[in-house]
Amino acid sequence: MKNLNVLVVAFLMIFVGCREEKPATQPVEAMPASTIERTPENALRIKPEMMRDLRITTAVVELRPGGEGVHLLGELKVNESAYAEVGAPIAGRVVDIHAAPAQFVRKGEELATLQSMEFGKTRSDLITAQARLELARKTLERKRRLAVEKIVAERDVQEAESNLATAEADVRAARATLRALGAGDEGSDSSQLVLRSPIAGTVIERTAIQGQMADPAQPLFRIGDLSTLWLTVHAFERDAVRIRAGSPARINFAALPGRAFVGRVTLVGKQVDMDSRTVSVRIEVSNSEQLLRPGMSATAWVVLGKGGERVIAVPTAALQRLEDAWVVFIPKGTDTFEVRPVGRGRDLGGEVEIVSGLSPGERVVVEGAFLLKAEAEKLKGEGKEHAH
Repeated sequence: MKNLNVLVVAFLMIFVGCREEKPATQPVEAMPASTIERTPENALRIKPEMMRDLRITTAVVELRPGGEGVHLLGELKVNESAYAEVGAPIAGRVVDIHAAPAQFVRKGEELATLQSMEFGKTRSDLITAQARLELARKTLERKRRLAVEKIVAERDVQEAESNLATAEADVRAARATLRALGAGDEGSDSSQLVLRSPIAGTVIERTAIQGQMADPAQPLFRIGDLSTLWLTVHAFERDAVRIRAGSPARINFAALPGRAFVGRVTLVGKQVDMDSRTVSVRIEVSNSEQLLRPGMSATAWVVLGKGGERVIAVPTAALQRLEDAWVVFIPKGTDTFEVRPVGRGRDLGGEVEIVSGLSPGERVVVEGAFLLKAEAEKLKGEGKEHAH
């Protein structure tokens, strides 16, 4: 019996030792500190380190045309009333370039210098014509004096007058040729021609390369005033007949999510495209911030008919679903945001009608609203845990 007790004690010691050799439970990694702070009801305060990553943008709540409208797809183009393509008027080699892409140039500013043998000959023709004109004038004066003294016949005077008229016509023709080539008529014998901008605007494109032979059929510079652009959209004929010149339009660009631009219909086409059964509609868009670029794709919401109704609207990205309510976030300082429940109405093409909860002139968060929603949900989740 004594031996049995010794065996039991030894077994227990081995068992306890084995248990002590097992590793303890793995420690839980420390959770990052919360990026939000508790504030009074319906408010959210974001810590500074989180604010740097949110990249929040805001928009003003606006009254905009309501009523019936249509969504139209289109592409942004230059304002053709303030656009120019500048090319070589005559074959020549590019010897110097004075303007770079995206550079703003004034009307008459130098763009490039060409060298052309043909242009040099045209200038030489002007110089020759001017010399002949001067000789014809002197010849006429001399013959008139001799005619007074009865030394030459009247017919010789008439011939000198005819030669003078011909010389004057030759000078005018040579000057007109130079002006057609974009050069002055100062009579220089240089074979170099300076291309100048016919309008004030931005160099949209430059294909000129120093040393290349310029083809008169191809433009070397495309210049446009980008302060106002044209959006060309296409409306089905049943909608086109209800679109009126002067009607407002709200425009959204894929490259600028969350931003809405205001435009106005300036032209409704008079012909239906036989393939697509659509009519082109031109919308003029202000580009005062220089954010827009020709070639951008866009969606425009255009009012049909008179469109007298006006509604409150916010960008679609500003509206977020939080639990069972639609909310927007109102900035209340550099790091605090009011969580405001609102009543949602119709979709208005990149925007949403707000039927309650907001007033025109208030500011709402657009970019960053989704992340603020996530933080608000996190805060509500922590509150429920504390309640338990």
